[in-house]
This record gives sequence, C-alpha cells and structure tokens, in this order.
Amino acid sequence: MRDVREVLAALSCCASVELSPSGYLQAAIQSADGIVLVPGLDGLATIPESIAAIRHKRPQLAIVVAIRDAGDSELDALILAGASDFVSLPASVSEWRVRLHRALHTAAAPCRSEPVPEEEPRIRGFVHGSKACAAIAARLPTLARCDASVLITGETGTGKEVCAQAIHYLSMRADRPWVAVNCGAIPVELVENELFGHVKGAYTHAHSACPGLVREAEGGTLFLDDVDCLPLSAQAKLLRFLQEREYRPVGSNTVHHADLRVIAASNCNLCTLAQSGGFRQDLYYRLNVLNITLPPLRQRPEDVPILARHFAAHFAREFGRAPASFAYGALERLLRHDWPGNVRELKHVIERAVLLSSGQVLMAEDIEIEPASPDLPLPRSFDLAADSFRAAKQRVVEDFERGYVEHLLAAHAGNVTHAAMAAKKDRRAFFELMRKHRIEPKRFRAFESQLT
Repeated sequence: MRDVREVLAALSCCASVELSPSGYLQAAIQSADGIVLVPGLDGLATIPESIAAIRHKRPQLAIVVAIRDAGDSELDALILAGASDFVSLPASVSEWRVRLHRALHTAAAPCRSEPVPEEEPRIRGFVHGSKACAAIAARLPTLARCDASVLITGETGTGKEVCAQAIHYLSMRADRPWVAVNCGAIPVELVENELFGHVKGAYTHAHSACPGLVREAEGGTLFLDDVDCLPLSAQAKLLRFLQEREYRPVGSNTVHHADLRVIAASNCNLCTLAQSGGFRQDLYYRLNVLNITLPPLRQRPEDVPILARHFAAHFAREFGRAPASFAYGALERLLRHDWPGNVRELKHVIERAVLLSSGQVLMAEDIEIEPASPDLPLPRSFDLAADSFRAAKQRVVEDFERGYVEHLLAAHAGNVTHAAMAAKKDRRAFFELMRKHRIEPKRFRAFESQLT
C-alpha cells in the first residue's frame, strides 16, 4: 500500500481522496470525496461488501479499487457493488491522475447502465437468442459502468465491434465520440501518426496538422480492432499511452492528456501470442482488465433464425421491399451451414437473398451459400499432429458425433424421435449421445415457429 500512498501524495488534484485498506473505512466514509480501496491479505474477497457499505452511506462517493490480479467474476462483483473504476498495479502517476479525476467528476452523475429487460433480445444491435450470448448481453451494462479496458476476442465476423459499441452506448460516455480503427489496415510506418496525429511540417507533405484518432475520441471510446496486428514498436507506444494517458503528436514537443476508454478486439488468442513473443505481455495485461469471448455462430445455432429474421427485416427496409419471411427449407439450409464467416457471412447471405428474391417468402433456392465445407464438417481448431494417435482419434470421433447429432436435430427441428430414426439408432442411445455432448434439443426448436 505504501507505493500507492506515495503516488497519491504526488497528485495535487486528488487532495480529497482518502486511501484505505478494506478493514479501515470509517474515517474515509466521514471525510473524503473519493476513496481508494487496496485489497488486504484476503485479496478481493471482502472488497465488494466494503463498497456496498460505503455506497449505502455515501451514494455519490467516488470509489476506485487498486487491483493486481482479478478474474472476471471478481471484477464484475466490484462493478455491481458500486466501484467507480479500477487501477491495475503498478500504475503511473499519470494514470492515477486520469482515473481519479474522472471518478471524482462523474461520481454524482446519474447512471446510464440500467439493466436490460429480459424480454429485450438486443442491446444496441447485439441480437441473440442463445444462452451463451444472453450471458454476454447481461454483462454488458455491468462492464459499461466503469472505464477499465476491455478485450473482446472471437473469430472473424462474430460481432466484436457490435459488442464494443453496446458497451460504449450503455456507458457514461454514450454522448461522446465513438472512434473505431482497424489496426491491421494501418501501414507500419503510419501507426503513431494515425493514433496520435502530427503537427504541420512534421514531415514532408504534412501541410496541415492532423489531430489523430486519440484526439478524435477524447471523452469517448477508442476501439482498436485487430489489435494483434500492431507491430511491436507500435505496441510499445500504445502501452506507454495506456499507462500514462499522455501522448505527443508526431513533430510536437507538447504533451497532451487524454480522457477516453479503450476497447480492443482480436480474432486470435492474445495470451498465447504474448507467450510466444508475438505480442507484448505487459500490453496484453493492460488491455485485458475486463474481457469477453464471443462464441462462433456454429456453436449457437439457435441464434441463426433470430439473426436471419433481424437481417431480413433490416434489408427489406433498406431496399424498400415488403417484410420477408422464411420457408422451412430456407431455415433448414441456414442451419445446416457451419458459417465459417460467422454473423458477417450470414448477414451477406440474407442481404443477397432479400435483394434477389421475387417474393415475400424466402425459399431454399434464395439462400446462396458458398460450400465452405461438407455437410458434416471435419474437426477444426486443433492440431492433430500435436496429439498421440489415441488422443487425436478420440477428438475426431467426438467432433464427428457432436456435429452429426446437431445436424440431425437441426434438420428435424429438435424432434429427438425423428432424429434418432434418421440416424437408425435407438432413441435411448441417441439420448446418450446428446447427454455425452451436452446437446439440448430445445436449442433446435427455435426456428420451428418461423415456418411459413
């Protein structure tokens, strides 16, 4: 706790902030405008209870928690208990200044992050019906309540930017800028310039000043998509910015302070990439304060008809067409596909179907899908050569069984009896396969009511 006290003592803007371990809160409750909580020997276990007690007596107090290591459930508990923000230790004086200044000036503001009603299936475009995505949607208002960095991972096309936008529009920064940047599209030599801007004359052809994306996002949210594509040299500059919350435009001697939230996204496992040296570990930890993992569409088939209807309605409005519905064959075809391009691929398929269809009912022949894989796809996402023969064979068989059962259930709208008959298996044996792979037939009944 000593290093935290020394940092706070250096901040003239935080004279009203009291520092307390979890067991000594009474003095701080009586006197301070803000409080910094530092976990004691019991870690974060008692902090949520302490925050709740403080919130009960001082609803508008700014509460910042200093953390070293915490899991998702622990961080969610801190936010739900009423923490204004976190600071990951060790942290610089600049980062403490930004975090505490923000917490002190927004503590009295009304909270935008009201719980979303259970019957509402969307949060700012985050359309879903599966349990996995419902659990993610339920977390979004919680994650929006603080300014900690969020790392969103998932395959290409799973909706990472939509998820990030939902967090932004549920937060206190909703009326401030939302700035998204595709890190993979920025030339290596221009990364610093794109992020931090430049002054006039900074280099040849710099005939006017450019503010940069950080300046454009001031007060709002900066979304770094494909953050793993940043070269190591740029990662070092980004890390320094996140630690200090300060930056200097190219060619300038003036240091600017930034007040914004950073949300990053990647379609690869950044932890593994960091361990192999392809991504800075310290930057990974700085970005991964809070995290969300979006499952691929093939793992949540119950979302397919819901998303399809959503996209069909959207494109019908956009093209000035009558609302379109789906024939059973069209839905069956959608559910048989494993969507390697995920939600983005599904969106493009529905856009093309609505545009080219001659009627108000989309038929199977209207659904033009690229044959990316056989009807029963082979196992993916692992390296067979890394396993022994027995282990590799077991994984292939398990993947086949799971895919086979899911495809039959999808084809028969979740009717276990019909699916078992199609498989030429005893109903009890088919149930055993379902139980083995934790497959629930009701997941595949979602589209039955969509029949036309």
